Amino acid sequence: MERRQFIKNAGIAGILAAGVAPAAHAQGATIRWRLASSFPKALDTIFGAADVFAKKVKEASGGKFEISVHAGGELMPPFGVVDGVQQGTVECAHTAPYYFFGKDETFAIDCAIPFGLNSRQMTAWMYEGNGMKLLREFYKNYNIVNFAMGNTGAQMGGWYRKEIKSLADIKGLKMRIGGFGGKVLERIGGVPQNIPGGEIYQALEKGTIDATEWVGPYDDEKLGFNKVAKYYYYPGWWEGGPQLSLYVNNKAWEGLSAENKAIVEAAASHAHVTMQASYDAKNPAALKRLVAAGAQLRPFSREILKAAHDAAMALYGELSAKNPNWKKVYEDYAKFRDDQHMWFRFTEATFDNFMQTGREDKKAAPAKKK
Repeated sequence: MERRQFIKNAGIAGILAAGVAPAAHAQGATIRWRLASSFPKALDTIFGAADVFAKKVKEASGGKFEISVHAGGELMPPFGVVDGVQQGTVECAHTAPYYFFGKDETFAIDCAIPFGLNSRQMTAWMYEGNGMKLLREFYKNYNIVNFAMGNTGAQMGGWYRKEIKSLADIKGLKMRIGGFGGKVLERIGGVPQNIPGGEIYQALEKGTIDATEWVGPYDDEKLGFNKVAKYYYYPGWWEGGPQLSLYVNNKAWEGLSAENKAIVEAAASHAHVTMQASYDAKNPAALKRLVAAGAQLRPFSREILKAAHDAAMALYGELSAKNPNWKKVYEDYAKFRDDQHMWFRFTEATFDNFMQTGREDKKAAPAKKK
């Protein structure tokens, strides 16, 4: 049923009984917000989640709530969006929280930390565990109300000019690596660089960096990394399930009616699911094209994975000892992670392993017609 007709038929009493405030519609004024993204428009999947969100808000509000979406650098620098939302320069932003671990390492837990939750586990922690509650408490310090809004799924391990066969090859490696993963890379000998997505290609082409990671095949192909570095490693152990977030200025949020708050929440959840669905659908074909064009797929050695894992766990212990914000959130996160690993071990991991590597029928000849 068309939305306005529904409201007319239901009547004001019905709306109030359902707990929806009609004030914004009674005023007849259109709400207009600006959203600052940390991403360039060229990356239609990760940037596109904000477009999906804004479109859904407009649709659900019958055109009474419009959000204009602005690419990184258009209103403010890609890494300036937290300050922009906190200070009320814009009403909201879409970003990867781990970009801001320099303010407080706890930001990273809202996105991805090395050897952390995968995407399904992260969503479970946010929606059904204590994740949202704990992070809302943390973000109060920044005048921000947060929403989960997108996940890329487990990422690739990036592009390298030379093969990375052992820990010795990590020593001195200048690598663009997003957010918190750089702290662990540094501990195993690498030199992390934090560079916005739109500037990575030039840095790799000019030799300012030796390697880079971004997301995965679909975005990496768009950015052209295979043209300047041919070795493509996996997995991205620092990003097993990186979550993107919608940040809303607290004052702007409190100024919304109950109805519009519900619309924002539902639209963010819709964009959250849509982003990963898009990546999962587009990455396989992109990977095939990259390999056909000469990309050399390589797995990280167990030596490298083990060293990085041990360094990460040591880092988390140190942070828990000195940062009470981190300790409060990470302790709950870690317990949830351990329970999820126990469960997935018996179900997802075993099923996926069989389907991806163990099916004998893949090699079986087709049955002859009788």
